[in-house]
Amino acid sequence: MAMPGKYLFIATMNVDAEKDALFNEVYDKEHVPYLEKVPGVISVARFSKRELRLRLAGETKTIEYPGEPRYHALYEIESPEVLTSDTFAEAVEDGRWPAEVRPYTRDRRHVLLERI
Repeated sequence: MAMPGKYLFIATMNVDAEKDALFNEVYDKEHVPYLEKVPGVISVARFSKRELRLRLAGETKTIEYPGEPRYHALYEIESPEVLTSDTFAEAVEDGRWPAEVRPYTRDRRHVLLERI
């Protein structure tokens, strides 16, 4: 998969079970579309954690990391400055996310990767 961007920003989190449907609705219909409009955001993709079975050194193993969040969002961006821009800051506070969803998320992790 070709990625034109040099940076990947990853946001991972869990959400309270009773807010799962709202979380996914708001993330897909509001949060991602707002962030995709931010200059310097190339693409956004969401993922949900699955069981990982992997064959290593002739043995099939189940790989587990306790506490690893269920939901992962990958943002391909042009530069780290995108994340500190006024436009990005406004986008993450737009819609129902701040009041109706964010308070019910936990185990949040944010990582910035640079392609080498």
